[in-house]
Amino acid sequence: MTKFNKTLLAAAVALASTQTFAAGFQLNSQSATGLGRAMAGDAIIADNASVLARNPAAMALFDKTAISVVGTYADVNVEVTDAMIGDGSGDGQYLGAMDNAAEGKPIPSFYYINPINDKWAFGIAAFSNYGTGTDLAPLNSGHDFNTPIDLLGNTEVTTINFNASVSYRINDSLSLGLGIDAIKGMGTLTRQGDFTVPVFGEIPLNLVDIDADGWGFGAIFGLAYEINENNRIGLSYRKSPNMKASGDIAYNPPFAAENFGEIDIPLADIAQLAGFHQLTDKFAIHYTAQWTNWSNFDNIELTDGENGTDSHILKHYNWENSWFLSLGATYDINDKWTVRAGIAKDQGVVGEVSSLSIPDSDRTWYSAGFSYHINEKSSIDFGYTLVAGEKVHVIETSELVGPVSAYTESGANYYSLQYNYTF
Repeated sequence: MTKFNKTLLAAAVALASTQTFAAGFQLNSQSATGLGRAMAGDAIIADNASVLARNPAAMALFDKTAISVVGTYADVNVEVTDAMIGDGSGDGQYLGAMDNAAEGKPIPSFYYINPINDKWAFGIAAFSNYGTGTDLAPLNSGHDFNTPIDLLGNTEVTTINFNASVSYRINDSLSLGLGIDAIKGMGTLTRQGDFTVPVFGEIPLNLVDIDADGWGFGAIFGLAYEINENNRIGLSYRKSPNMKASGDIAYNPPFAAENFGEIDIPLADIAQLAGFHQLTDKFAIHYTAQWTNWSNFDNIELTDGENGTDSHILKHYNWENSWFLSLGATYDINDKWTVRAGIAKDQGVVGEVSSLSIPDSDRTWYSAGFSYHINEKSSIDFGYTLVAGEKVHVIETSELVGPVSAYTESGANYYSLQYNYTF
């Protein structure tokens, strides 16, 4: 495989994987209650069954069977401005701007917790950790010069996490939990457009056309410690798998082509500490410190080449571990209404290596929500979060046209509705 082919394919697969797994597109949206408090304390509050997404040990806090059904809409927005061929320091060929290069996504979730006795409980859950849809292909249109079609195109990714967990209460204060994660990942990727070649003139290039899916298996370990009836803390560690996706992985650079059977993408482990403190009969505060091991995402590897190639490491990354820190508060107005709010700082993962395909930056979360208690057994939650990202300058090199410069700014609006029932 030529150097051109390797670099082109690396850029294409990097677009698919980073749009799926970059922190800027991580979907912290497992519950409406959590989105109403910036996910503060979500691994220990245990006010409904959605705690299962964060800490299986917290199931020990339930004495009745509980279910939660969640519907969330993530309105993700990526703005691209002053995109041009060149490093941005002087004159260049102007590619344009896009007000919204991302697509919104519905995100359903389901949780079920069943206490077996005063020691054991088990639960099952289905939720999503990652998902996005971006389309930068319009920046290739309407120009009388060649554009970086190897960098700009359409990406669609969806992941579904299926979890089964158990918890065990050791004593009145300490409980432990263990869960198994089965993660289904699905994605499509296209990179295509017209390109002018001397002598041959304008030719259509369908550089990348990928439709792949796969499974990964991981685990989550949890601890819940009840200091007293008004104060408790939770710890959890999610061991993430190496995702392996297979399917139609076709790329067609101008001079040669080779198909691979599988993409190997390492995911980041997640550790978090959460606390909950009931200060008065009506008012409580809660917090979360979450660490994500993004430095584990070191490279992307293709395996099982059709021409006998065992594997290729396509691109190395210099991602940094990140912190998500949130603080929230809850207030019970009366027996029917509860209100909550929170704020969070979400640290970006991009280090020295920036990319148009990773419009990532530090972000601030502003959250608010409420619960309406229909009766003793059922309630409805609503949560809203505004995620505001910083504007960053990105320079990335296209193998077709050279350096490409742009300013990107990413953010999101999360709207979530949840129904809870206890038996």
